[in-house]
Formats: sequence, C-alpha cells, structure tokens
Amino acid sequence: MSFSRIYSAQTHLLKGKVVTVEVDITKNTLHSFTLVGLPDKAVDESKDRMSSALKNSGYNSPKNQNQKIVISLSPADLKKEGPYFDLAIALAYLLSADEINFNPESKIFLGELSLNGELRPIKGALPLTEAAKNAGYKEIFLPIENAEEAALVDGIIIYGVKNLKEVIDHIYIPKKDKKGNLLEAERPKIQSFPKTEIKPKEKINNIDWSDIKGQEGAKRGLEIAASGGHNIAMSGPPGTGKTMLARVFSNVLPNLSKDDCLEITGIHSIVGLLEDTIITDPPFRAPHHTASYVSMIGGGANPKPGEVTLAHKGVLFLDEFPEFEKRVLESLRQPLEDNVVSISRARGSAIFPSNFILVAAMNPCPCGNKGNKQKNCICKPMDLDRYKRKLSGPIMDRIDIWVTVGNVDYEKLSNIEQVGENTDTIKERVNKARNIQLKRFKGSSRKIKTNSEMNVKELNIYAPLDDETKKILNQSAERLDLSARAYHRTIKLARTIADLEESENIKIPHILEALQYRPREN
Repeated sequence: MSFSRIYSAQTHLLKGKVVTVEVDITKNTLHSFTLVGLPDKAVDESKDRMSSALKNSGYNSPKNQNQKIVISLSPADLKKEGPYFDLAIALAYLLSADEINFNPESKIFLGELSLNGELRPIKGALPLTEAAKNAGYKEIFLPIENAEEAALVDGIIIYGVKNLKEVIDHIYIPKKDKKGNLLEAERPKIQSFPKTEIKPKEKINNIDWSDIKGQEGAKRGLEIAASGGHNIAMSGPPGTGKTMLARVFSNVLPNLSKDDCLEITGIHSIVGLLEDTIITDPPFRAPHHTASYVSMIGGGANPKPGEVTLAHKGVLFLDEFPEFEKRVLESLRQPLEDNVVSISRARGSAIFPSNFILVAAMNPCPCGNKGNKQKNCICKPMDLDRYKRKLSGPIMDRIDIWVTVGNVDYEKLSNIEQVGENTDTIKERVNKARNIQLKRFKGSSRKIKTNSEMNVKELNIYAPLDDETKKILNQSAERLDLSARAYHRTIKLARTIADLEESENIKIPHILEALQYRPREN
C-alpha cells in the first residue's frame, strides 16, 4: 500500500472539525517530504516531530529513505492550526509504508508527539470528542491527560494513551497464514477510559454574604440581579467593599445545568484555560481595566473568543469601570443586548455566545471622594465632566441596576459577629425566583430562562401591567426621561422583584423599587 487515509480533528472557532489525513508514498525516487492543506507553522513542523518519534519508537524514519512523501490535510480550504495531527500523520505514514496494518475506519486520532514518541496534551478535547461523535466515529485516541475530559461525552469509546507505541500495539492487526493461524503474537490492548461523571465541586467560600457589614442596599440590588440575570453597577468611594460584593455575588448564582457545564468547559478548553476536568460553577471573569478591545470582545486574524465569551453563563466583573478604554466599553453594547458577539474579519466571521451578568464597580469621581462626608473631593470641574462622559447613554441604559456603596460605620466594621443572612439563604431565594421564571418561560419559542432575556413582545405576554401600575410607570418614566430601552428594562426588573416575593402580578411597589435603581444625574 502506498496510499492511506486516517482521520483526525482540530478546533475551529468554538467547535471541533474533523480533518482527513492522507499520505501518498512514491518509492525509489529523490527524497521529498511535502505537507499540504493550509498548515500553519506548528502543523508544518509536525514532519520533524513525527520523524523523530517514529525513529525512537523502533520504526524507520521517513527522512532516511529515497521516497516522495505527500501528506494532505483536508478540507484544503480550512486553515490547519496546532499540533493536533501528529499522531494521525505518524500512523498514516506507517500504514502507507506497509510497516503496520490496521483498520482506520470509525477511529479518530489526536495528539502532539514528542521526539521520543510520547503524547502531549492538547486543547479542546471536549469539543473535539463531541465533533467526532456527531460525525459518526466510534473510537477516539488522545493523550491520557485529556481522556477524563473527553470521557464527559457519551456514545463514543475513549482511549487515553501515553505514547505512539501503545496506540500501534492496540490497533495493530497481526499477520496470519493461509489457514488463519497467527504468525505474530497478539499485542497488548488499551483499556477504554471510564465515563466521567459530572459532580459539582464543594465550594470553599472564604467570604460569606453575612461577613460583609452594612451595604444593605447593594446586597438587595445584587440579589435581584442574580435572580433575574440583570446587569448591575455599584458606585462608591474606594475601600467600601465593591470588589468583595462582586466576588460574593458569584456564589449566590444558581448551579449550572449539565448542558451549560459542557458548553462552558468546551469554551475554556479551546482557549487553554481549563484547570479542572469540568467547570461546574458559573465562571467569574475580572479583566484589568487596561484590557484591550480584542481581549475583551475576541477577534484576531482567525477569530478567538474574548472575556465576554469566557464569562458566558457567569459573571463579567469590570472594576474601575470608567477607566476602561472607551472603545472597549462601547463594544459591550451588542453582547449586553443580544447575548452574543459577532466578529467579522477578512478571513471569516464568527458568532460567539456571551450571555453573562455584568457587574461593574466605579468611583463617583477620579479621586473617589465625591459625596463622601468624611473626605473632600479634590477633582476639578473639567475632570468631573471628562469622567462622566466616559460612560455613554447607551451603555448606561443597558445596565438595569445602579446602587450606591457608601462608607460603613466603624462600629459595624468592628463587630465580629455575623449579622444578616448568609450566602445559602440568599441562594435559596435566588433559586426559587429562577424556578418561577423557568416555569413561566417553559412554552417560549426562544427558550429563554430569565426575565432579563425577554423582548418587547414577550414583555406583553409574561409581564403585563394593570392600568393603575402602568399609569404610575408612565408618569415616572416621563419625569425621569427614560429611553424606550430603559422603560422596558424597568418592567423586566419589576417582574424579577415580584418573583422574589412570589407575586403573580407586577404591583406598584415593584415598579417603584425598580425605578429607584435607574441612574440619576448628580
């Protein structure tokens, strides 16, 4: 046999894509070694890694023979990136050179080869395994370090391997004589990897909700935000607990469903940020205010996800909110409105999920002491005006809740006893409100889960107002000069407040509380 075909895969955007590896060998000619199919540098260098791995595994190196080798990675118009194909290329070469014999059908081979034939872990094992299963493949071979992650996928046999020799021994078909007797000894087989169960990890909360002294208004706003998936901004002097509140906030969010766990794990695996086998808690992302536009939104020549996608189904915490570059803040408009981010580049476009809760923290002015009764503000009027202009109207409109986090009395701070409700109590109420929303939206055609995801048409169906409540809202909206977006977001917020009270209808107190969370000019 001078031709062979084997199957591998690589990540493309946030999914896996099956790649066919074909090898053709022409013997007794000048040596030539070509790899085609839009390979990047890492893929092109696989020729050297594969050659050394074969030599150190007891096989002939393809570089020591007079032959023409052509390796094709198809589809040819897909940019091939990363060291995913080393194992498949090595096996395809051996099969084409008649050095081994096996049946490559229904098998996917993934892994980077070291020079001595050992397999190194790869990124994106979970989405690659899902792509292999969806394409009808029955078995997948990949590095042992990635096997537990891949075993989260049902319906496909997972083999975790340590080196090239283990793979060859497992798939090798021994030679037989005409009577069917084995001419070679059977080689050792690899045990398939057991299915990985999704088990929520026990949280070790260093800070409990009740550890935060005072700030009852901010706590109430955060509870509402968690219950309905609303965006929230906290404003106050430095050192009043804004960052602490944001970090405790992620602990009261509902547990992720199985599908959400797999989706988030796949995203983090592709980016290379997966620390555990699976992510079972809502992600918490807190980029620094010097973060660039691309790192926040995603992009690049070949689009990659940014912070808004890494925070999908979790929290995006932006501390020092107005200090972010204006272009970065304005780029948040689409993900905050549509829960997706669309990236277009010359080489292609991509749509990444970005359904997160924005938690923003900011000082009231550059020096942080505006409105502080204990310290004087030293900012000039020009500085205050410039600071205020950093946040545009459209961005402020997309944040549902604005709360003030003021200074706390020293007597409260010195009280070592836990005061108020703990994290578990708050989370229980949040879960109850979320369950009410899931039941309400069960028949929705868009499969929404929280009040914040409702559009205008769904507001009329799921959040109707009686005449008296509507009159109060309209009068208040006119006085506050609310935009149409802010008007509708106020109704969504009131619906969440009503859910926390287990009220079937939105009442006037719910609307009035929702209106209190709109930003006000100082």
